[in-house]
Amino acid sequence: MWSNIKSDARRIAASFADPANANVTVLFALVVYTGVWAAYGAITKQAQGLNPDMTELIAWSRDLAFGYSKHPPLAAWLVRGWFEVFPVSDWAYYLLAMLMPALTLWIVWKLMADYLPLSKRVAGLALLTLVPFFSFHALKFNVNTILMPLWAAATYYFLRSYVTRSPRLAALAGITAAMCMLGKYWSIFLIAGLVVAALADRRRALYFRSAAPWITVLFGAACLAPHIVWLFQHDFMTFKYAEAAHEAKPFTATAVAALGYLAGSIGYVALPLIVVLVVARGRIATLRDMVWPHDDDRRLVALAFWAPLLLPMLGAIAAHTEITSLWSMSAWTLLPVLLLSPPGLNWRPVDTVRVTGFAIVLPLALLAASPFIAAKTRPKGPPPAAAQAPLLAREVERLWRQAIPFPLRYVGGEGDIVLPVAAYAQDKPRILIPGLVTMPDPVTLRHAGMVQLCFAEDQTCLARAKAAIGDAPNQVSQTTIFRTPGSPGAEPRHYTIMVVPPRP
Repeated sequence: MWSNIKSDARRIAASFADPANANVTVLFALVVYTGVWAAYGAITKQAQGLNPDMTELIAWSRDLAFGYSKHPPLAAWLVRGWFEVFPVSDWAYYLLAMLMPALTLWIVWKLMADYLPLSKRVAGLALLTLVPFFSFHALKFNVNTILMPLWAAATYYFLRSYVTRSPRLAALAGITAAMCMLGKYWSIFLIAGLVVAALADRRRALYFRSAAPWITVLFGAACLAPHIVWLFQHDFMTFKYAEAAHEAKPFTATAVAALGYLAGSIGYVALPLIVVLVVARGRIATLRDMVWPHDDDRRLVALAFWAPLLLPMLGAIAAHTEITSLWSMSAWTLLPVLLLSPPGLNWRPVDTVRVTGFAIVLPLALLAASPFIAAKTRPKGPPPAAAQAPLLAREVERLWRQAIPFPLRYVGGEGDIVLPVAAYAQDKPRILIPGLVTMPDPVTLRHAGMVQLCFAEDQTCLARAKAAIGDAPNQVSQTTIFRTPGSPGAEPRHYTIMVVPPRP
């Protein structure tokens, strides 16, 4: 069996390395990669339901805006566009999530063409798939995962525009850099890092005397302008959220967290590092050339890699804020180039075959094992409301339809229930969670009506719901959900549903 796998891997690697077929083969491989990991996510996470970050984005996407309470708007825009085409379902959401690493890998494949021969490009792509950011962590679609292809694209266009000073590439660099900022403000470290790389490169005079950097700035500023206007109009609420969520810490705590960020980040890419280090056989000159190359083009790559990865440490210490290594997931675009481009690295075709074979077998083996993994990772105790949300949403809309023949527009109550129920409800209602979305004015809410949802035993939520309803007529129902997908015999959960009809 292993000989057959090796033979298949050798044929696939040869197809990758054939200049006539390489791009088509890579595209096909990435389509399969996306499907396999999306299926893995749908199977292993069916008993857990969608992550709150994911249902929160659906809630924001119901009202398109140039910004939201916590983050810039791009992730919500993507979710809105995706679910205009696909049904709101777990499999569709995991498919969207896995498109992010797949797009990143495609951009990395194109970027590597400027620095690596075909065989090493194949190996570089395979090595990146071994990083958990491109598989397990990518399954949770949020503002971090969308940065992966955006940072890759911005880095790609920056490097090419720096060398060629092409106006078109410079414009694309500005547009993609702005998209990074519209994804998450963490992207300021990418932009700052690329500026550092440009200033530190020995060819900086040629670059800054050309029109390229100013075209980049112009297009980036134009793309960011609507969001900046929104920030002024909404009193910089996203900044206030970040300030409240990341309160100042003592210097020692932030310094330790910064070191933990670096150690954890390197830990995430440990497997590719070990593979290449084994091939390099510990040659110091080769390792030094990986970290800090001699020639200008590769040193620019190193600067563009190290600066965005390390600058967050300085920023965190200066701001007395703790950071986590998970936030480095978008910073690995250039890792294959750094690892595989040294001339002294004796990377053989058989090494590419072996890495490719392992990269192919691993996700397929995990997909085959996904039912067993789902059983082992099933939540203990009562199932989460997110897992029962499709059934609960159906019951909520049934009760609403019994009383009111119009679509349900607003759902409030306990956030762990409201977010997934609003996501799955066919009427696509808005949520009523203060601080998370802009609340409707009382007149609009009175004319639209609403539903309040609580766990039946949650007295705090019930008290808040009654206060929100006030003296409005309402119908209170109790419902019990017995089933949870993927969790036979799970404990039933009891919910209280309060239907408040519209009032003139």
